[in-house]
Amino acid sequence: MTELVRNYISGKWVEASSGDTFNSINPATEEVIAPITKSTAADVNAAVEAAKQAYQGWRLTPAPRRGEILFRVAQVLQERKEALAQLMTQEMGKVIAEARGDVQEAIDMAFYMGGEGRRLLGYTAPVEMPNKFGMALRDSAGVVALVTPWNFPIAVPSWKMLPALIAGNAVVWKPSEDTPAVSAAFVQVFTDAGLPPGVLNLVLGAGEVGAALIKHPAVRVISFTGSTATGLNVYAQAAALGKKVSLEMGGKNAILVMDDANLELATQAITWSAFGTTGQRCTATSRLIVQKGIKPKLVEALVEKGRALKLGYGIDESVQVGPLVNQKALDKVESYVKIGASEGARAVLGGARAEMPRGFFFQPTLYDNVKAGSRIEQEEIFGPVLSIVEVGSLEEAIQVNNNVAYGLSSSIFTENVNAAFRAIRDLTTGIVYINHGTTGAEIQFPFGGTRGTGNGMREAGQTALDTFTEWKSVYVDFSGRLQRAQIDNDAIIGKIE
Repeated sequence: MTELVRNYISGKWVEASSGDTFNSINPATEEVIAPITKSTAADVNAAVEAAKQAYQGWRLTPAPRRGEILFRVAQVLQERKEALAQLMTQEMGKVIAEARGDVQEAIDMAFYMGGEGRRLLGYTAPVEMPNKFGMALRDSAGVVALVTPWNFPIAVPSWKMLPALIAGNAVVWKPSEDTPAVSAAFVQVFTDAGLPPGVLNLVLGAGEVGAALIKHPAVRVISFTGSTATGLNVYAQAAALGKKVSLEMGGKNAILVMDDANLELATQAITWSAFGTTGQRCTATSRLIVQKGIKPKLVEALVEKGRALKLGYGIDESVQVGPLVNQKALDKVESYVKIGASEGARAVLGGARAEMPRGFFFQPTLYDNVKAGSRIEQEEIFGPVLSIVEVGSLEEAIQVNNNVAYGLSSSIFTENVNAAFRAIRDLTTGIVYINHGTTGAEIQFPFGGTRGTGNGMREAGQTALDTFTEWKSVYVDFSGRLQRAQIDNDAIIGKIE
């Protein structure tokens, strides 16, 4: 595609006020996909104003009617699934099968949150005064800002956008500068499904756009997914302005493999958790904590499996590992080769850039002899790099797992039900898998992590509504007369007797 990709503000596709542009690049071929409008704070102001104007009408639209629009969003996404997946693979590099799964997440979430339009559950409870009724209701928050990453350019925004919309909020969305074209195509789905103008606005650009959006006084809620350093900076700025913030940040996820594990099952799961999406998932496995008895056979199996993986342009159905998203990401992954070597780690698979004609490719890499506490074991690399840490027991494995700055996802492979349940109890991550890799999530369950991964909020499931709603407690007096603030307890007891 060659047409300029524009902002979407107040129901219209418009160029940035500056007139500046940048290019979206295919990470597998380094070809230009499209020129992109480059926004400034002035464009953010216009988008927020549009959201403010649309908010009153949208919040007063009955929630079941809002849900019907989200159902239409799901249906349009189903119709355009393949086209969106193809564009996603071109723009950020994940293989086509994974891109289809990315779009499917949004389809599932649109149907799920559409159904919330006929729930949005509050509750009733008894009150202290006679002839009085009490209830708690969810209310919309206002204008919300979404700042999202490139690695799941449709799924992650859907986890934020759809609960925000069903709750009656108006949205301003700033996607990653690495995935602007597919983001614009996603917004077009909402327009074609009948979402009113101004309820969803798209502003394209780099960091200054996100900064202006976070600081804008009319934005009441911020939902951010990205690096921990950036997320904590967003949190600090927003706290100073009294804003509500949801953060989904880094991960250093581990699979624990016990001596009694099913070797074939573990090998398959580890390979795809570590090297699927080129390791560019927040839930990707980057640490393998393995008991020493099974380690030799497991490492041998992983090396064999890893060598057989096919790298290339993910549009080809036979390709299993695509490129990293850009040159900066490739340089970062390569820098950890030197770090790992300096710490005594030994590459038994990969460990270098892949020899490809073009694109930002790195070999699937497996490091052995990695020490717990080393940089390569502790720091988020966000690439196809897996570090092996040998342990002697379940207790040691759990300790190593928990001793990192992040707490998103963890997994254990064991045939021992007692060990599995101890792991469920003692692994301090927001997601725990038993005999399954660390990747994958279902939209009906809360998604998020502990420690440096998040700030206690969760995405997906009904808990997603907590970010985008405020609780309103309502008391109805149906006595027909003014009641005293307090009633004599003896008098009440006397009446009962």
